[in-house]
Amino acid sequence: MSTTSSAADAARPRAVRVGPLRIGAGAPLALLAGPCAIEGETHALRTAEALVRLTADAGVPFVYKSSYDKANRSALGSYRGPGLREGLQILGRVRAAFGCPVLSDVHLPDEVPPAAEVLDLLQVPAFLCRQTDLVVACGRSGRPVNVKKGQFMAPWDMRNVVEKLRLSGCEDVLLTERGATFGYNNLVVDFRSLAVMRSIGTPVVFDATHSVQLPGGEGARSGGERQYVAGLARAAVAFGVDALFMEVHEDPDRAPSDGPTMLPLAWLPRLLDEVKAIAGALGRSATETRPALAPRGGP
Repeated sequence: MSTTSSAADAARPRAVRVGPLRIGAGAPLALLAGPCAIEGETHALRTAEALVRLTADAGVPFVYKSSYDKANRSALGSYRGPGLREGLQILGRVRAAFGCPVLSDVHLPDEVPPAAEVLDLLQVPAFLCRQTDLVVACGRSGRPVNVKKGQFMAPWDMRNVVEKLRLSGCEDVLLTERGATFGYNNLVVDFRSLAVMRSIGTPVVFDATHSVQLPGGEGARSGGERQYVAGLARAAVAFGVDALFMEVHEDPDRAPSDGPTMLPLAWLPRLLDEVKAIAGALGRSATETRPALAPRGGP
């Protein structure tokens, strides 16, 4: 393991502002959650309403996540989402209706400016985390950026990604662990990576749903083992993450994208209670009063 992961080299992570929320540096455990891909305005508003209610009841800071485009599908005919323009309009309506920050993936540098006008948090997908032009465009956007660690990346190598963002003007960076390639069609989670990435000086997020993915494991689509999502989420909170990332759906088996890995919405209240209890046992504040979201007014 690289010496960059040693405690002596560890930088104190700064809190990252996502809309009115703070993530990291001792702030309460946050949740980034929503359906994998946008399935239309009605579905997005219905899901967001349920998630806002559940997280408010639990006192958990919440960011709504759903992708306007899934550009890395296994097959050409796989569902990708409504696309940039319509997807951003829907996410903007979610934000306006429920006052929650919103998050989506960006895939190309020219997507970043329009996305930054709507999104409170830009996300660089794992497969694209080394694409310099995309990372630099995100860094120049004026928005905080969440970077998924590539399945092919060592955690200490994410230091170079963070440096690209910082040199482009972005200090508000989150790093997300989502599993590492383990042979063919399989991922494994090395929880040491959470400490390694935090030593870079960023808050860390654990993606509990993509970590159970079996990439390409069903031929023309990826499989998954959602029965392990809750256990991995609990373990990550015990390890000390700053936020959890989970894709959720009211009926994952009928979802058009990543159904095998998504958490059923009905399972979420119990899991939130469990992770809050773990955070509390470790002496972390587990809840936060939810502030109002300011009107969109530029970076």
